[in-house]
Amino acid sequence: VAADEGILHASGGGVPPVTKDYCIIYNSNWVSLPKTLENATFRTLENLTSTVLCSSSEVPSGVMKDKAVVVMRGNCTFLEKARIAQSLGAKMLLIASKSRLSAISDNKTDFEDVTLPVALIRYNDIVDMQLVLGNEVNVTLYSPPLPEFDYSMVVIFLIAVFTVALGGYWSGVAELENLKAVASPGERETRRKKEENVTFTPVTVILFVVICCVMLVLLYFFYKWLVYVIISVFCLASAMSLYNCLAALIGEIPVGQCRVTCCNKTIEVRLIFLAVFCTAAAVVWAVFRNEDRWAWILQDILGVAFCLNFIKTLKMPNFKSCVILLGLLLLYDVFFVFITPFITKNGASIMVEVAAGPFGNSEKLPVVIRVPRLEHSASTLCDLPFSLLGFGDIIVPGLLVAYCRRFDVQTRSSSIYYISCTIAYAVGMVLTFVVLALMKMGQPALLYLVPCTLITSSLVAWRRKEMKKFWKGNSYQVGWMP
Repeated sequence: VAADEGILHASGGGVPPVTKDYCIIYNSNWVSLPKTLENATFRTLENLTSTVLCSSSEVPSGVMKDKAVVVMRGNCTFLEKARIAQSLGAKMLLIASKSRLSAISDNKTDFEDVTLPVALIRYNDIVDMQLVLGNEVNVTLYSPPLPEFDYSMVVIFLIAVFTVALGGYWSGVAELENLKAVASPGERETRRKKEENVTFTPVTVILFVVICCVMLVLLYFFYKWLVYVIISVFCLASAMSLYNCLAALIGEIPVGQCRVTCCNKTIEVRLIFLAVFCTAAAVVWAVFRNEDRWAWILQDILGVAFCLNFIKTLKMPNFKSCVILLGLLLLYDVFFVFITPFITKNGASIMVEVAAGPFGNSEKLPVVIRVPRLEHSASTLCDLPFSLLGFGDIIVPGLLVAYCRRFDVQTRSSSIYYISCTIAYAVGMVLTFVVLALMKMGQPALLYLVPCTLITSSLVAWRRKEMKKFWKGNSYQVGWMP
């Protein structure tokens, strides 16, 4: 039995009329909806959500004549409701559901005489329709074809490549300062105090991946509690990351450096205001995180800052650790996207369920870059009104790009590793989007990003006859001179 997504286009009685679109689920085996709004027929909506329409005696005679009728979901089947509505003269039947919309799967064999369109709609949308459009509403149903490509992907692409490139470059700048400090004993201690980097070893890489797996499984089973923990952590981490990113920029500005002394410590006044601003940004996002019209912009800004700070702070010591980390996370991504549907009871991917919010949970994990979809479709209304890219698809390859940039600095190799790996990341993103458009289903981006970046980096090292140095990392840096 097929279930399809469509659009209910509602128009109010004002001048000019206010219109709004809502998601519907229908069965294409029962009825064929128009592909465009121009070919659809409008009907006056009769709100009968006080009844479930399991008996014709539930409604007054003649109230449904030539109208679109909305009733509540009840104990009788969809087609039983449809037969009653059709016998009473209705031209369209909407069934309001307070639970998550699901496929309409009744057996049509015994109801061949039922011909009117039947669709499932959220009860909250019916309430919203009355609030926005009033009591006099005309509605119609149509199901436009899915767009081949959504241009929000271009925005996602630019954000991802920009973040990876800038994070890698920033890591290289920090590495250059470290190496210069080695040659100056007076600066070495000062630099050591300022240094906040964390270095991953192969053992910590494996431990990190295990923690990711455990956390994802816990989120799947205890989502409605842990989601608020993740939101709290994101607010704290993103505020600190935004502060670090902006402080690095402010530090290059030679004006406004007045200081205040407190508890035998001096601090620049502008950094105090910066800390207040970053904290306020995170708090505003936390309060208005479900406001789809603009909160996504603030989430993306905080998310980019978080990814940049993570890429700059977390250092991969050598290519060996990069291969282990990216390889294991590739397997992690593929397993939780493609393999877990064969394990879960409802046949859903654990990764996709957690990203969307299991069991229809309205709270979403703030671990993605979000951009509103620019192409109008039923999928935009019903599933995800945003194109998404997980932070991991930026951070994980970004750590390799950052290592390549630091290796360029250490070997004075004119940024060849950094540029090549960044281009490979961009190519991997394009490949991801192409497969996404062809297969019409969510893809584990690391499946394409990891091979592109690892293979490219390996080929550059092999071509330059530096694979041994590249593999072992910075154990040979002692002789570096500025």
